[in-house]
Amino acid sequence: VQLVESGGGLVQPGGSLRLSCVASGIAVNEYQMGWYRQAPGKERELVAHIVSNGYRTYADSVKGRFTISRDNAANTVSLEMNSLNAEDTAVYYCNAYRKNAHNRDIHYWGKGTAVTVSS
Repeated sequence: VQLVESGGGLVQPGGSLRLSCVASGIAVNEYQMGWYRQAPGKERELVAHIVSNGYRTYADSVKGRFTISRDNAANTVSLEMNSLNAEDTAVYYCNAYRKNAHNRDIHYWGKGTAVTVSS
């Protein structure tokens, strides 16, 4: 299984970025797909996730600014980020999660893509 993120970079405050996560070895519509982030000196936190039926959940800090979406044909999950601010600076990780047949948690992670919001 591989999750490969792209789209990170340097953006000015108020700007936008679109992150993408291409999955191989799994079908994204069979997993809870999520974006997490980890800022320097902080713990990794959930940003948004989308479950198999399409239901989306967002962290309070990004509601109304970020949108998670899924393209089943391309086996890709994206994160559209608008109105970025310095507090959004972090490494963003793609995650795939589900329980296996033995009811054990299965997590797959990408290597991350860095987002820096700065003027």
